Amino acid sequence: MTFDQITLAWITLAVLLFPIQLFVTAPYGRHMRKGWGPTLPNRLGWFLMEIVSLAIFAGLFLNGTVPKHAPAWIFFAGWALHYTNRSLIFPWRTHTTGKRMPVLIVLWAVIFNVMNAGLNGTALGSLYEYGNAWLTDPRFLIGLAVFIIGAAINVASDNTLFSLRKDGNTGYAIPHGGLFEYVSSPNLFGEVVEWCGFAIMCWNLPALSFAVWTASNLIPRAISHHKWYRSEFADYPPSRKAVIPYLL
Repeated sequence: MTFDQITLAWITLAVLLFPIQLFVTAPYGRHMRKGWGPTLPNRLGWFLMEIVSLAIFAGLFLNGTVPKHAPAWIFFAGWALHYTNRSLIFPWRTHTTGKRMPVLIVLWAVIFNVMNAGLNGTALGSLYEYGNAWLTDPRFLIGLAVFIIGAAINVASDNTLFSLRKDGNTGYAIPHGGLFEYVSSPNLFGEVVEWCGFAIMCWNLPALSFAVWTASNLIPRAISHHKWYRSEFADYPPSRKAVIPYLL
């Protein structure tokens, strides 16, 4: 198979798994349940499954064969900053002492991240050269703006969730403020927006595949979060949507 065929097959798998994930919620975090085999500490799981994306992408990009101009380094910076946060900062900011996640979930996430980092690292490191003229292309400018907006929403929403446990509480509460007034999972919405922006500014098939996979994974999870909030809190705001303001 060619590189493009592999990428298209990967996109097809994301589309096929989307409806399944609407009915089968991955058992970690608030959805943790028995019956999924051995577990490991939650923070360690997050670190293991996210660090591979940073390491593989960086290795393939930095050792790639095409010349690297300013646009490529911006792509690299966006990816590296996101996964530095997700692997080295985010897990240690969560108040999840004593919580665990199934090893099976970690292994699946590692495979997912290896594939996405492999495709995008190979594409940006060895297949596509972006000259400095790309900096003024509307696709780059629009995509970069969308990426920054999505990243800001993601980080700000995570901070709101962290603040709910600032006193050492490990339980759950109804979050308020910002986009939480409109959707139950603005952190997940922000991440979907972020990688859609990445796909626009890179304008290649592997970046698109990552955006499709992000939406396929996170939209069903946001819907599961929404249902959980409604079942756990009788006073949960009825006007909130699950993940997309006013729509879904």
